[in-house]
Amino acid sequence: MLTPDQNDMQSGEKPETPEEKLADRSSGPLTPTRAPKSTRRRSGPPPVIDFPPVPNGIDYLRSVVEHLNPATGGSPRDIKYAVLHLQAAAEVLLKARLSREHWSLVFADPRTATSAEHANASFTSCTTKAAVERLRNIAGISISDKEREALEDLAADRNKLQHYGLTFNAKVIEARAATALDFLVRFIDEHLEPELAKNGPLYLEMEVVRRGLKDIQSFVTKRMNRLRGNDLKDAEVRTLRCPDCQLMAMLAEPGLCRCCFCDKDWPAFDLADLLRTDEDPEPLYECPECHQQTLTDDAEFADGKPTLFCTTCAGRFSPAELGNCAACGSYCSTSDTASDGQTLCIFCAEDIRRQEQEEQERYWM
Repeated sequence: MLTPDQNDMQSGEKPETPEEKLADRSSGPLTPTRAPKSTRRRSGPPPVIDFPPVPNGIDYLRSVVEHLNPATGGSPRDIKYAVLHLQAAAEVLLKARLSREHWSLVFADPRTATSAEHANASFTSCTTKAAVERLRNIAGISISDKEREALEDLAADRNKLQHYGLTFNAKVIEARAATALDFLVRFIDEHLEPELAKNGPLYLEMEVVRRGLKDIQSFVTKRMNRLRGNDLKDAEVRTLRCPDCQLMAMLAEPGLCRCCFCDKDWPAFDLADLLRTDEDPEPLYECPECHQQTLTDDAEFADGKPTLFCTTCAGRFSPAELGNCAACGSYCSTSDTASDGQTLCIFCAEDIRRQEQEEQERYWM
């Protein structure tokens, strides 16, 4: 039960509510009264949700920069919604440009597309991966392999988060999202300019997104500058790009490389499998130093030198230093030359020496 003090009008409380007026205590109990005609809500059409594709995508991007910006977000919950909204923005914006080529291209199977289904939006649309392929192959839009990989990583993160729950390093997700966001902002500027021109307020919306992106990139830059002054100082020869956060912040160490930005530890064989060209189906090459099959050909180091890199012993070799074994094809030092002038790895050279010795022994028996 309220006390008399609690029942008194509180600070900021107005004597009128939409449907009742508080009567003066001396005049009697509270009596309901109708609101004056001037304050009654007029009936009208219900509110309409109207977000055409490009404004819808830009609205998602505004949400992303708010969730990723360290000043307004950055918590695990913020990063979760940043991933969900960023993937939604990517799908909407990529397909908006694809539909300009032809509306049937946004269908999962363009051969079954009908105008009625398209008008009613009652169809299964293509995946983000398929949209990227069609934009590259049909619309002739330049999307680099790294940009494609960033979008595919984003889609995978979104699916895990949405359907299975995602337990992952928040710094990795944040860095990946920033890369995809940077691509989408440039994609809008370069390929969706006509849609922006038709809607003046969208320019203002995009300015908010661009400012937010700069703040996020500034945060990443500040953190990287701190690392370059500490953990990564004078370590260009053993600093390489992390496969997860894609930043030049991973230190090459024997057996276990560690990214200083996202704190990801990489066991030798896991890292070796990632740092190889996608087109190479063969097993990894054997390192001429430690003789483990962890010699990779796709590691990118901060000093920019072409490098063959062993994730087990952290050895770096220039392509000129190594040749291919004439017997097995694996990399080996060009100094390992047989008597006939062929380059042989130590294992093949030993096998040949043993076979020759066995043949001599059989001859003299």
